[in-house]
Amino acid sequence: MFGRLGFDDLPTELITIGGALSMVGGLIAVTAGLIYFKKLGWLWRNWLTSLDHKKIGVMYIAIAVIMLLRGAGDAVMMRAQQALASGDSTGILSSDTFQQVFSAHGTIMIFFVAMGLMFGLINLVLPLQLGARDVAFPFLNSLSFWLFASGFVLINASLVIGEFSAAGWLAYPPLSGLEYSPGVGVDYWIWALQISGLGSLLSGINFLVTILKMRAPGMKLMDMPIFAWTVLGSMMLVIAVFPILTVTLSLLALDRLMGMNFFTSTLGGNPMMYINLIWAWGHPEVYILVLPAFGIFSEIVPVFSKKKLFGYTSMVWAIMSITVLSFIVWLHHFFTMGGGAKVNAFFGIMTMVISIPTGVKVFNWLFTMFRGKITYSSPMIWFLGFIATFTIGGMTGVLMAVPAIDFQVHNSLFLVAHFHNMIIGGVVFGYMAGLTYWFPKFTGFKLHEGLGKLAAWLWINGFIVAFGPLYILGLMGATRRIDHYDASLGWQWLFIIAGIGVLIIGAGIATQILQLGYSIWKRKELRDSTNGDPWDGRTLEWSTTAPPPHYNFAVIPEVKGQDSLWTSKQAKTTTKQSTTYNDIEMPKNTDAGIKLSAFAFLIGFGLVWHIWWLALIGLFGVIIQTILHLTKDDHEYTISAKDIKLHEQHRLKGTSL
Repeated sequence: MFGRLGFDDLPTELITIGGALSMVGGLIAVTAGLIYFKKLGWLWRNWLTSLDHKKIGVMYIAIAVIMLLRGAGDAVMMRAQQALASGDSTGILSSDTFQQVFSAHGTIMIFFVAMGLMFGLINLVLPLQLGARDVAFPFLNSLSFWLFASGFVLINASLVIGEFSAAGWLAYPPLSGLEYSPGVGVDYWIWALQISGLGSLLSGINFLVTILKMRAPGMKLMDMPIFAWTVLGSMMLVIAVFPILTVTLSLLALDRLMGMNFFTSTLGGNPMMYINLIWAWGHPEVYILVLPAFGIFSEIVPVFSKKKLFGYTSMVWAIMSITVLSFIVWLHHFFTMGGGAKVNAFFGIMTMVISIPTGVKVFNWLFTMFRGKITYSSPMIWFLGFIATFTIGGMTGVLMAVPAIDFQVHNSLFLVAHFHNMIIGGVVFGYMAGLTYWFPKFTGFKLHEGLGKLAAWLWINGFIVAFGPLYILGLMGATRRIDHYDASLGWQWLFIIAGIGVLIIGAGIATQILQLGYSIWKRKELRDSTNGDPWDGRTLEWSTTAPPPHYNFAVIPEVKGQDSLWTSKQAKTTTKQSTTYNDIEMPKNTDAGIKLSAFAFLIGFGLVWHIWWLALIGLFGVIIQTILHLTKDDHEYTISAKDIKLHEQHRLKGTSL
């Protein structure tokens, strides 16, 4: 009745027991607190069922932060193991547990931290930058988030019951096949990614349509902020490559569930086909994540340099070039497969070519700063850290684009260091800068600057200390996933330094938590006097008060040129807003997205454990709930012009109704 599920699937190792207890205990504590303070109903009505893109963005970021803490904990365990497991010492983890932690760390950081921060910031900022009241499909936005949340629950369930994949964060066969991974770990990996990946695909469609159809009157494509352009490129990639991921995971699941032999080395299968497919998704995924970060820096640098962005048109062309070129570089991830000199040469050259538009963007930012009146606020500190780390990562990437060099450092810690230069130095630093920059727009008060700068410097310096030694270790022959090594190799001191770097990053994360708590406590003192524009921002989202009303704009603004808001600020003139308000239709809150994602979770959990009746309940639940939602007519409500006028009067005075 319960498939493979049994009492022997509960955690047995001390570390995994501690992780499971901390997660369950935290959930119980939060729930108890909500019940005690009578906030459970308020949370359900105002947040969990909301279709407001701003609230959905906050919820994305909340899950991403939770997963960042778990992913950082995994990193600490890995570095502790590698620092201690030299010679006769076995370290703190068994080999199998280390591989599970390794796989979970990569999966969590890419799919649930980086993607969560990305979609969170896009939700918060993009509609406001475009002058729209919401995204194109508000319910689809809610469903996308709850599918992401369902994947989040499923991947964390593996910590409480069963195990996680030990086949790496991309689960190459035959290691991910039944012969070498007979447990439920790979199945948890497959279905957590399938469910959250479906949410990502729906978000890609939603944001692409929002950009193409929801722009304010007068805003041409070449008038859009660069952040909107980078989101456009990123979402085009999401729509193009996430179906590849869906199909690839489905085929692997069929191999495991029904013995279909798509990726076996016998009966007509081909393991290398899996690796081609997973990287046909995987390399564009890097640009899916990093393009919006580029957009964030393109918003921040002009503001803190007091200059217009240098080379707007060249930036747009660079974004679109990266979007196209990202499709034709995936094979550099496995130069060692034996593809031959011609194949390796083509992909090596294309890997070097894609560095050109990226370099264009770096020089545009530097030229924007040139002779500018630079203010070194915390968002700018994150940018400077990005320039240093990302440039190093880019150079090592071009180095590995040479197949002969890649043959030496492939599957080594040199590659791990390069990848983290791209993802932490590029993606995470970018999103941290964006969170800091836009935080007062959505809360009405700034984060504490001193603590913010300290956190940024801890992250930057911790990153250098943590990953600098990995370049050296990779050149010395240390491979990825290594959990024990001979003492005579002389590697231990470098692993110890890398571990110290991870602890410094941990101090940076702790400082950010302190910064948030202190800023909330002192929010009245930190509230800015310039009506929510503490950074003197240039783009349209800064034209409304902080926090914005749930309808964003009482009157949809008209845009005249790329920098119309900044031009009016510098001329100290303001366009008089029309006081003629019209009725506004807004989407109603609904719990349909929560129900659909809950049924999707049942499907995933049932398939992981081979509880077929549970998977069928989930499937029928999805079908029935979809029909119920589609046949329901009252999806919107109307805010009258009178109520909008009254609300605007109070809001502009800084009072509440």
